[in-house]
Amino acid sequence: MSSQPPPGSGEQPPDDDRFRKQPPPDEGSGSPYSAPPPPPHGGSPSGGGGAPYGGGAPYGGAPYGGGPADPLAGMPPLAPSGRRTLARIIDMILVGIVVWLITWGFGVSEYDVSSDNMQVGKSLAQSALAAVLYIAYDTVLITRSGQTLGKKWLGMRVANLDNGSTPSVQSTLTRSAVLWIPFAFCCACIWTAISGGWSYFDKPYKQGLHDKAAKTVVVTT
Repeated sequence: MSSQPPPGSGEQPPDDDRFRKQPPPDEGSGSPYSAPPPPPHGGSPSGGGGAPYGGGAPYGGAPYGGGPADPLAGMPPLAPSGRRTLARIIDMILVGIVVWLITWGFGVSEYDVSSDNMQVGKSLAQSALAAVLYIAYDTVLITRSGQTLGKKWLGMRVANLDNGSTPSVQSTLTRSAVLWIPFAFCCACIWTAISGGWSYFDKPYKQGLHDKAAKTVVVTT
């Protein structure tokens, strides 16, 4: 006998995050988010004798021994990489304006070169300020709603790969640090292109290197 609550009973698992995974939509058997087909010969998916060795699927895993279920099942579609790039450019411009205004106000410029002296300290100070502001911007906004301003305006959010919820402070801080520390101190746009551009080729989750470090994905809203 199934242990699931009867339809219409209104019983739901406790959940404080409205962004956690939802039951996958019924999109037909060809959808990557569709539920697996029922076991043959009328077996029970809960182990009532339809699958070998008493599991919900052959050998206790996904159908045909394919391992655990797709972690994206029940989540919105992955965001297109091109839209992610545009959102990142928007965020870089917004924070970059703040960095420029602060450094200009304190007389700190990225390059201050005289005939025989380069003010390395000023350049380092601006890099440190940029790293702090970019990391704080990403961490505060993504921890709060999963969205920076760029992602919000373009209909995307960051989600934990395992359950679709909004990332924790620790996960978001890791994600932001991997993205912005190399950007601020050594590689600038080159690192951003590498880390973010990884999502154009990554399979199957379209993760940038910063997503892989934090175990997150970017999905549409």
